[in-house]
Amino acid sequence: MNGISDRPVIRHIVFDVGRVLIHWDPEIPYRDLIADEARRRWFLSEVCSPEWNLEQDRGRSWAAGEAELIARFPAEETLIRAFRERWSEMIPHALEKNVAILEGLVAQGRDVTLLTNFNDETFAETRARYPFLDLPRGATVSALVGLLKPERAIFDYHAQTFQLNPGVTLFIDDNSANVEGARAAGWQAVQFHGPARLQVDLADFGLAA
Repeated sequence: MNGISDRPVIRHIVFDVGRVLIHWDPEIPYRDLIADEARRRWFLSEVCSPEWNLEQDRGRSWAAGEAELIARFPAEETLIRAFRERWSEMIPHALEKNVAILEGLVAQGRDVTLLTNFNDETFAETRARYPFLDLPRGATVSALVGLLKPERAIFDYHAQTFQLNPGVTLFIDDNSANVEGARAAGWQAVQFHGPARLQVDLADFGLAA
């Protein structure tokens, strides 16, 4: 593909949520809880690790996730429980320029949906806090379907649920593995690198927010 004329006419636009529409940083509460930077990095990489958190996104309950970690790291129980107790601090603000892009696409009548790796409890809290998440036609939340990006199955599930034609669907995600997962499922996809670049990527597909 060498230009806009070579690209498919996009009929569906699918946004990720965390780090695309909403800032998410698990370090925020732990900067207060663990002053030593090296210990904080260890805790968030080896105890409440991304891999551990991803299982909550797959649908494991917080209670089960906490129990598993506390059995392995009993001395860290208070800090382990703080991950869920202070989770709301990890999403301090929306990424307003990106939200404006989403709002613009919806206002144009574009078909916009959400596809996110997210725990069901915390997504419900996030949705209540950020009403713009109700603007798209709907959302696939990983924990509610027991599937995760970048697995092919979740892209197929989303396309089937919302009756999307994969070849004319554009997916926007900050994670390169998820972008490649979407492409493997036959979707068009771009990696998010900031609102200015996103505007350019959308324009390359003949879209303007």
